[in-house]
Amino acid sequence: MDWRIAISALLVSAATGLFAGTAGAADVTHDTEYRISLAGLPVARASFHTKLKDDRYTISGTVNSAGLADIFAKTSGQTSVSGIVGRDRLSASDYSVRYQSGKKGRAIDVQFRDGNVLSASLKPERRIPKNWVPVTRADMRDVVDPLSGLIFPADTRICPKSVPIFDGESRMDLKLSAKGTKPFKTDGFEGEVIVCGIKFIPKSGYRKGRDDVDYLRKLETMEIWFAKADAVNVYAPVYVRIPTRLGPVTVWATRFGG
Repeated sequence: MDWRIAISALLVSAATGLFAGTAGAADVTHDTEYRISLAGLPVARASFHTKLKDDRYTISGTVNSAGLADIFAKTSGQTSVSGIVGRDRLSASDYSVRYQSGKKGRAIDVQFRDGNVLSASLKPERRIPKNWVPVTRADMRDVVDPLSGLIFPADTRICPKSVPIFDGESRMDLKLSAKGTKPFKTDGFEGEVIVCGIKFIPKSGYRKGRDDVDYLRKLETMEIWFAKADAVNVYAPVYVRIPTRLGPVTVWATRFGG
C-alpha cells in the first residue's frame, strides 16, 4: 500500500475525531491518541493536539511506528493544518506533512483559498515515472485536505457522499455508501455510529498500473464509522478499516471528545 494513502486515512480519522470534541468554543485545546493495527498487531501510535480560537482552528499531530513495524523501518510523521471554521465545513489555509521511514523522507506543503489549491510543494521532488497521471489545475479546485475533510454537520447526509481530497501530490475521491449502524464504545463516547463503505477512486498524481493503487481501487470492503459529537452537532470518524494483502489496517479512536 502507498504510504500516503495509509497516512491520509489515519490523519483524516484522527484529526476529525479530535476536532469534533472542541468545535464551538473559544481558546480551547484538546489532546487525543489513536491506535493503528495491521492484522491485529500494533504498528503505529498517533497523538494530536487541537487549538480553537474564535473562528480559527489549528491541528497538529505526530505518528510513530510501534511494535513489529519498528523492526523493519522506524517510521515517524508530523502534520499540521490551519484554517477557518465555517458554517458547514472547515476551510483550510495551510496544510503540511513531514514523513520519515528509515532513510527515506518527504515534506509536503499546500496552501488553500476557498477550497482551491494556491500552491503545493513536494521535497524531494518525485522522479516522474512512465504512465504517470499528472495533476491538472482542474484537479485542484474545490478540494479538501486529508486532515479536515471529513467533518459533517449533523443535518447533512453522511453517506452517500463524495469527498474530493488533495494531499499535496495526489488527487483522489472517497465515495461513501450507507451500510447501516453499529454500536461503538471508547473513552468519551458510547452509542450508535453510522457505518459507511468507502470506494477509493484515484484521479491524478499516481502511476497508472501501480499494483497497490489498483488494489485499493478495486476494494469493496473498506469502511469508515462516524460518531455524533452531540455538544457540537457534527459527525466525525472513530474507526477506519482498510483490507490489505497482509491483513486489515485498522485505525481505532481510543478517545473521542473526552
